Parts: sequence; structure tokens; C-alpha cells
Amino acid sequence: MTARRGELAAFLRAARERVRPADVGLPDLGRRRTPGLRRQEVAELAAVSIDWYVRLEQGRVGTPGSAVLDGIAAALQLSPAERVHLHLIARGEAPPPPHVPAPLSGSLRAVLDGMPLLPAYVMDFRFDILARNAAAAALFGRKFGQDEMDNTARMLFLVPEVRETNVDWAAFAREMVGNLRVNQARYPDDPRLAEVVGELRAASRDFAAWWDDQHVHERSRGRKRLRHETAGLMTLDYDMLAALDGSDQRLFVLTPADEASERALRGLVTAHATALASAS
Repeated sequence: MTARRGELAAFLRAARERVRPADVGLPDLGRRRTPGLRRQEVAELAAVSIDWYVRLEQGRVGTPGSAVLDGIAAALQLSPAERVHLHLIARGEAPPPPHVPAPLSGSLRAVLDGMPLLPAYVMDFRFDILARNAAAAALFGRKFGQDEMDNTARMLFLVPEVRETNVDWAAFAREMVGNLRVNQARYPDDPRLAEVVGELRAASRDFAAWWDDQHVHERSRGRKRLRHETAGLMTLDYDMLAALDGSDQRLFVLTPADEASERALRGLVTAHATALASAS
């Protein structure tokens, strides 16, 4: 704790000295003994008392609140990486990342299309499907990503065929509820996320019961069994990879867990490609 407070004090002083008064709309009233802002100016910009800020910069206060640190970060014009660093050295934990809406990048679209044998799709923290590749359409159907199948949480609870396909539906669906609760805590004011949760609570008894028991879960990988109408039973591993640009987009990739599943999946993908070629 003592070492962390010393690091906090040094970081705040260095950050303060990098900011010129003109950078934050303050008049430059002649020569200054030290470069950058004065402690009083930072305190006023961050809406905290000068005495408290002086003690913070000297490493003589307890654990600052998250909102107070964000005010100081704004006053010192910290970058997103510097803001996270401030929270880590002051509180020992990273702040919730701000959501930065962004369209699906062309490079991520190329990654999807560059995996012709592996079903993959991109979704956001609401579980809305932003894009999918041809292998995903072969596995889940051509409507995957459209209409009633545009959100994986809604699909899992409200589309009977999807429920029947998932052999271990209850376990997987319960994970989905816990994951949605984690995302709602991160983005409590997101209207689309609130809409998805509200619809599922009203339309699914299972979802409502699991939501009310306060279960929390965050999954990044696992295994699922699918019973496909033509390919039969398949065991697939899944991995979820998150973008680090603030968009909170996730790439979900499915890989066969055994040789039988690999043969079945390859057959589905080949049949789907042949059907597309015949229709064109």
C-alpha cells in the first residue's frame, strides 16, 4: 500500500506538470515556479477540496472513490490508458471501460470470411449478431443473424428449434443469463440491453427465474453439444475473443471437439457452399 501511494503521488505530479493552463481553458497569469497546473487548479477542475487533493498527491489519503478519480482524470486530461492506470494505483482495480460504439471493421470481417470451415460470428455486449460467416449459416441456418435470430440470447430462449438443438440447453442458457447480468452492470443505461432483458423476462419463465436469483457468470470458452437435424450430434468447443478498442465486440468461434464432429461440420459447410453455388 505504501509503495502504491508513492507511485500515485509521483504519477499525479507528473501528469499535473504536463498540462498547461491554456489546455484546460485557464488564463496563464505570468511566470510559475513549476511547469503545468497548480494543485489548486486541479482541485477546482476536479471539484474536490484543495486540502484533500494536496493530501492525495502526497499519498496521505485512503482509497479515493471511482467518480472522484474520473474527475481528476478529466482535469488532468489523461488518456484512456492513463485513466485505467490511475484507478489501478489509487484503488487497486480497473474502472469499467467506457463503451465506444464502432461499426464492424473490415479487418474483422476478413477474419470471419477467412475461416471457411469454422463457424464464427461477431456480436456486441447485448448479444446482437453484427456479422457471421458462411460456416455459421451452414450450422445454424441461413436466417442466423436476421429477424428473430438476430440476437443469441433471444434465440436461445425464444426460438424453439434453437432450444431443441442445444443438448445441454439449461446449463448454457443459465450461463447466458449470468453473462447478461454482468453486461448490464457495465452498461446500466444502455436502452437496447434493457430492451433485450425486459423482453426475455416477460416472455420466458426460465429467464425470469434465473434473472431473479442474481446469478452472475462471464464465459469466454467452453464446450457445447448440438443435435443437428441432418448432421446428427456434434460436440463443439467455443472461444470468445474480445476486441480491445472499446467497442466491446466479441468474436465467437466454434471448433469441432472430435473427429466425428469435424466430419459432420465439414459436410454441413460443403453442402451449404454447394447450395449457394447452385442458386447463383
